[in-house]
Amino acid sequence: MFTGIIETLGEVVVVERDGSNLHFDVKSDVSHELKIDQSVAHNGVCLTVVQLADGVHRVTAIDETLQKTTLGNWEVGTLVNIERCMVANGRFDGHVVQGHVDQIGTVEAVAEQDGSWLFDFSYDPSLGNVTVEKGSICVNGTSLTCFNSGEGRFRVAIIPYTYDHTCFKTLKQGDKVNLEFDIIGKYVKRLLGQS
Repeated sequence: MFTGIIETLGEVVVVERDGSNLHFDVKSDVSHELKIDQSVAHNGVCLTVVQLADGVHRVTAIDETLQKTTLGNWEVGTLVNIERCMVANGRFDGHVVQGHVDQIGTVEAVAEQDGSWLFDFSYDPSLGNVTVEKGSICVNGTSLTCFNSGEGRFRVAIIPYTYDHTCFKTLKQGDKVNLEFDIIGKYVKRLLGQS
């Protein structure tokens, strides 16, 4: 389980195809602390560390993951948000994040607003996912509060610290992002019989 509080940025330094899988070597400030078989969120996608060497860790994405996330677009130089699993006695600073991407969204607009940034996102509402005003959303692994919430769209505000320390600083109109919708909202929706 994750909280959506990004620890550091990683940089993809190798992309290697292996059948229908892709291996990614990621260099980050925490790579030297990781262990083989550890789960780590990369842009909100829970991936298993399979190899370690010299401040770089390797993760593998299978075809299912590549089809349902933005990982298939990663290339050497791509910056990704990194978060290790929450420790059992840790402080819960974000919201419950599983590292299971629900669908891909699109950046519709980015606007600087006197020291912060507003990001508008769209997504396909036919898949049954919803946001609620002032509810939680996870964008590329980052726990955020959404507003201007409507069918297939929402907005988030990004403070300077988050902008500088996550891959939000690289996003522009038309870019694709990984979206994980609030787990509580998904359960409530299912209990109400809305699939």
